[in-house]
Amino acid sequence: MTEQAYRDTIAFFISFCVEIYKNAHALTGAQAIERLSSSGVLTYLEKHYEAIHTQSAQWILEEIDEFMNAHKAACP
Repeated sequence: MTEQAYRDTIAFFISFCVEIYKNAHALTGAQAIERLSSSGVLTYLEKHYEAIHTQSAQWILEEIDEFMNAHKAACP
């Protein structure tokens, strides 16, 4: 796989994660992106793509929620 194809795969995965988060929390796409971006989730998903992308949508959503809750606790 070329580097560009790999980057495209990660981008597709992240868009999938945004969609499942958006739908689970009844948000608009813009709201979901803002929350996930400002909390560092998008960077986390990209950095840990190899370990996370093989998991179920429910597991990924739980992982995102746990990450966001931990981030809130760390940044009062």
